[in-house]
Amino acid sequence: MTTTVCTGVSAAAFPSFSSYVRARGPVLLRTARSLTSNVCDAEDLLQTALTKTYLAWERIEDHNALDGYVRRALVNTRTSQWRKRKIDEFVCDELPEPETVPAPDPAERQVVRDALWRAVLRLPDRQRAMVVLRYYEDLSEAQTAEVLGVSVGTVKSAVSRALGKLREDPELGHAAA
Repeated sequence: MTTTVCTGVSAAAFPSFSSYVRARGPVLLRTARSLTSNVCDAEDLLQTALTKTYLAWERIEDHNALDGYVRRALVNTRTSQWRKRKIDEFVCDELPEPETVPAPDPAERQVVRDALWRAVLRLPDRQRAMVVLRYYEDLSEAQTAEVLGVSVGTVKSAVSRALGKLREDPELGHAAA
């Protein structure tokens, strides 16, 4: 029995096509599987690509490069499907809510905040002023330098040293743990 493709030409017209599909079908199906999320979609994709190949069978000059032709048809067909895909919407009784992440304990947050302020207060006056202006007042390095009447480089180096001291502060190490 011969199958008919949409052009009205039977598969018997190209016995080499039937031989090709029988020989290379499993390999091409694996390629289609790598482009889709399930077996049924892969089979449909391969069928579409083989239909395109069948319709172009007489125009394909190098039958040694058929796998490349079919793979290109697979990729192009899949790309067209992605572009045409629509977003499915489902009606449901309740809106799905994202899982709520428990909020941090306010008491623990306050403990950390208090420890941080104590550590900042232990910094030398100049470093403390620069840290407060940079991170609590959210000024840029240039604005901090202008307010304190120093160079931007001085702000950078002093803030760097201050942050190093804060990282090494033993009270902050225990508060964060």
